[in-house]
Amino acid sequence: MLKRFVPVVLVVLLAGALLTPPGFAQAPIKIGVIQPLSGPVAASGNYVRMGAEIARDWINARGGINGRKVELVIEDNKSDPKEAASAAEKLIVRDRVPAIMGAWGSSMTLAAMPKLEEYGVPMVVETSSAASITKRGNPWIFRISPPSEMEALGLARYVEKLGVKKADFLAVNTDWGRGAVAAFGDMLKKKGVTVDAPEFMDQAATDMNAQITKIKGSGADTLFLTTSVEQITLVLKQAQEQRFQRKIITTGGSSAPDQLIKQAGAAAEGTYHLLFFMPWFPEAAPDGKLAKAFVDEWKKRGHPFAGLTEGFRGHDGIATIAEAVRVAGKDEPKAIREALWKVKLMGVNGPIKFEKDGPAGKESGQSQPSIFVVQIKNGKVALPDFLAKK
Repeated sequence: MLKRFVPVVLVVLLAGALLTPPGFAQAPIKIGVIQPLSGPVAASGNYVRMGAEIARDWINARGGINGRKVELVIEDNKSDPKEAASAAEKLIVRDRVPAIMGAWGSSMTLAAMPKLEEYGVPMVVETSSAASITKRGNPWIFRISPPSEMEALGLARYVEKLGVKKADFLAVNTDWGRGAVAAFGDMLKKKGVTVDAPEFMDQAATDMNAQITKIKGSGADTLFLTTSVEQITLVLKQAQEQRFQRKIITTGGSSAPDQLIKQAGAAAEGTYHLLFFMPWFPEAAPDGKLAKAFVDEWKKRGHPFAGLTEGFRGHDGIATIAEAVRVAGKDEPKAIREALWKVKLMGVNGPIKFEKDGPAGKESGQSQPSIFVVQIKNGKVALPDFLAKK
């Protein structure tokens, strides 16, 4: 009986294997994610996580990567650089991920970078804009978000149309904020704009009245504001209370205009915002069909519409790593790093392709994202008059 039973068992097992979707019986491909899921900038980090989960689900619905499912291993850096470094080490040593996406803030990304070199694991940077990230020569870093210099160059063509003659800066006192002040300040000076000494605020600060009062007396016509959406809301409200009258332009792509309209109300009216995705006008994206599909999926999941200006980053970051794994043919860190240089992918933001020497200067792995300008007018997000179609 035993001799007759064994072949039957083998046939059943083989049949079961053939019926199993390719790769979904194999070990999943792990991708590490480091985001601020708690702390002062938790809203932004969670929006990026939501976008990453959409990318994961879309990839798995198409059969995974080379027939294997994608699994996200997500760590909270708690909006703290030390936690970001610890999270990177945990993902690499304990979870054994072959690649990471992270870590939102520039200070957090910079803190994690030495761990990438120590263990030899690549990271795709989805948000951080400090120039030093791609200029430190770290061979394991690839960035899809624009550095502050690239963002400033994107605004340069609109300086005259915006009527900027004299500018002030109020920025969060982090690598991101300081880098933005330097980059935009240099660009404006080259355009003949007078630039005053910048004012800074701590990341967790809630009272910026002293800085606003000082800026109010400068006589400038424009304020460049760089910080998270939560702090932008507070600045706008406090500026309104002080009857602050001048143009306000936010940088960094993290302003979430819809959230500002809801939380800051009339204080947000007339403000300008540099963004890297316009969910109100998905057809304006390089791939309008993909952009609309992402917006539709986001809405379908019941995520806050305001989070779309951050959430797309998570999608594009995970899609980039997934494409590198596909090109590499295996989930091995060094192979993924080499494959990242070969990636040519259309993301929600636009084409993703890494250059070793980008327009912002010598860099070690920078893509060239799309950059847009929107304005809050009559309580809605709109294109500025100088961009709107006549």
